[in-house]
Amino acid sequence: MALKNKDTIYTLQFGLVCLSSFLFSASFNMLIPELPAYLSNMGGAAYKGLIIALFTLTAGGSRPFSGKLTDTIGRVPVMAVGSIVCFVCGFLYPVLTTVAGFLLLRLVHGFSTGFKPTATAAYVADLVPATKWGEAMGIHGVCFSTGLAIGPAIGSAITAHYSINILFYCSSLFALLSIVILANMKDTLPDKQRFRLAHLRIGKNDIFDKRVIPSVVVIFLSYVSYGAILTVIADWSLHLGTANKGLFFMVFTLTSLLIRFVAGKVSDRHGRVPILKISLSLLAISTFMIALANTSWLLMFASGVYGIATGMLSPTATAWTADLSDPAQRGKAMATMYIALEAGIGLGALLAGSLFIEDFAMIPVVFYWCTAITLLSLIYLQFLYKPGRQKSAVA
Repeated sequence: MALKNKDTIYTLQFGLVCLSSFLFSASFNMLIPELPAYLSNMGGAAYKGLIIALFTLTAGGSRPFSGKLTDTIGRVPVMAVGSIVCFVCGFLYPVLTTVAGFLLLRLVHGFSTGFKPTATAAYVADLVPATKWGEAMGIHGVCFSTGLAIGPAIGSAITAHYSINILFYCSSLFALLSIVILANMKDTLPDKQRFRLAHLRIGKNDIFDKRVIPSVVVIFLSYVSYGAILTVIADWSLHLGTANKGLFFMVFTLTSLLIRFVAGKVSDRHGRVPILKISLSLLAISTFMIALANTSWLLMFASGVYGIATGMLSPTATAWTADLSDPAQRGKAMATMYIALEAGIGLGALLAGSLFIEDFAMIPVVFYWCTAITLLSLIYLQFLYKPGRQKSAVA
């Protein structure tokens, strides 16, 4: 690509995309700890599992469209669509104050992550050489995860000191700042096309990239636990005596940040699969620890281990997807990866929501299931995955 620099990943464009991702991540993640209680106050406690499941449904369903548009009209316009959705939804939450209206809005809000991360991953891969994909994905992940860490803590503090409506407006403000940054970024897609309605026609070949099936399997199974965490960890934290419901997210994200600086770079040198095996082992240990936690301190320790695991897993899996993809269809490859990610999160949310309905004795059961599902991905890599003719970076 025209913007690719052979010597360094630290360019202005890379910095801008990282800053935009930080603001975007903070925008929608600052809502997460407060939404379960918000829905319960509306009388929708039985629908907590749908808070994340509906969000991931449209996120996953929109991936084929965002992937195709990323490869045709450009990376930056597709990133902008995701941020615009977050901006608009922040203003609509205070308006749609019924259970049905709230759930409809969660469905719409999911389009944000259906669009922006897909195009962003392709954009980052365009900017840097393949030998530094792991490092670049790791650094970008640090910025996205910083938003993930700061967002929930800020969200809980705003709600405690002001109101949840002020929280929704702050979410819109962060999304607006992300849009402003995107407006000043150069696209990396050569031969861009003008948007036409025909671009929204999705054929069977636009939905799924078979080249990235190995990463799809691992990502789907490993992200079930994240869907469960998003759904019940705020309640579990309060039950164990943690005053700030966003603290779990802050702890696991901070440990994730520390490991991301090196994990992607190590995978560039020593291969994706060995790093994935280590991260999946730690992920299974962490969910088992969450199930066993009986104090706030033990839960926070488990959160730290979970952060180390995801900090290794995320940039390595994203770089692995780029390794396996065809450069001309990188948007579709990233979209396929994110479909698997959203499906895993959605399954985890539904699992947690169906097992936990104000019965705290069921939360450990939720995470025992998450542990078992995570171990399936490790079994796949250890015994079923065959590298074949893939380049050595993925072996």
